[in-house]
Amino acid sequence: MGHLSEPLGSHMLRETTILPVFQPRELQPKWVSSGDQGEISMNLFDLNKVAQAMVATGRGLLAADESTGTIKKRFDAIKVESTEDSRRDYREMLFRSDALSKYISGVILYDETIWQKAKDGTALVKLIEQAGCIPGIKVDEGTQPLPNCPGELVTVGLDRLAGRLADYYKQGARFAKWRAVIDIGKDIPSMTAIHVNAHALARYAALCQAAQIVPIVEPEVLMDGDHDIDRCYDVTQRVLNKTFQELRVQRVALEGMILKPNMVISGKKSARQSPVAEVAEKTIRLLKSCVPAAVPGVAFLSGGQSDEDATAHLDAMNRIGGLPWKLTFSYGRALQAAPQKAWSGKAENVAAGQQAFAHRARMNSLASKGEWNAGLEQMRAA
Repeated sequence: MGHLSEPLGSHMLRETTILPVFQPRELQPKWVSSGDQGEISMNLFDLNKVAQAMVATGRGLLAADESTGTIKKRFDAIKVESTEDSRRDYREMLFRSDALSKYISGVILYDETIWQKAKDGTALVKLIEQAGCIPGIKVDEGTQPLPNCPGELVTVGLDRLAGRLADYYKQGARFAKWRAVIDIGKDIPSMTAIHVNAHALARYAALCQAAQIVPIVEPEVLMDGDHDIDRCYDVTQRVLNKTFQELRVQRVALEGMILKPNMVISGKKSARQSPVAEVAEKTIRLLKSCVPAAVPGVAFLSGGQSDEDATAHLDAMNRIGGLPWKLTFSYGRALQAAPQKAWSGKAENVAAGQQAFAHRARMNSLASKGEWNAGLEQMRAA
């Protein structure tokens, strides 16, 4: 990990091969002054190095940032009591897997986890770093009902965020995540919900970059409901356009962030479920119309898709090719459902859980390169 944050000599700033997305004149680091002393608070060059590493070829992000309430639901499904120790044991199993060093670029952690130590006393953050991965942290504090907008939510957590980010940086976090939730239903989403959530995402992103942390910007349009794929396209387009407008207003450097969007997909209750090729084509079309080329990468959320659907859609998009940004995964359930079931809270099942995790990680690694096929699902992880 240390190599990602080491200062670089000015002679290296002309190495266009390091940052192929940029034009040579844009390779100079940009500094933002945080006061009269001229203190450096953001180095875009280093932020971009971390962002590029997060979407390195064949690698993606493990979203292991489930809140205590959410992971309790996951554990209830496999009949495992959710305690601080059981949550630690489960995540330690994932972090000690060989798959982490082969297929994962970074791990999004929950506040509890970033401070935890493994059974042998090693900090879990150190296990992630030892695997050659980047530790990250979920920093939003969940959602609250949005006043005057029935059925809609706003993500909260901006208060005291600057101080929390400084603490997380000291603990090893080099990127963060904030999730906005936009639902599709009768007369929603409102422009109010889109605006306030986009504004909060941009404020969060600006604070992250000031703390030398790469922000993952996650404006999720939920796939719940009976809407068709075209309704998802229209809503996601409105959300992404507003989000990037707010990012510009807040002077967020696009080269130092990662976008984590939903795919363009039919609602779960829709009578017509779109085929893989249609999801891929429409998602790519939408990204091209909304996402600036300066963004280093797009790491999709799985959003409740089945494990194989999430992999197939990512693969189909990467087979289209010719894109200005890397397309990869930032999956939670789509990487963890299988290992959770295989592990089931038993120490003797750790190897089986790690094998299940390795298989799903490998499948998505291949999909991020457009090299996956359904037949591989029957094979064990290499």
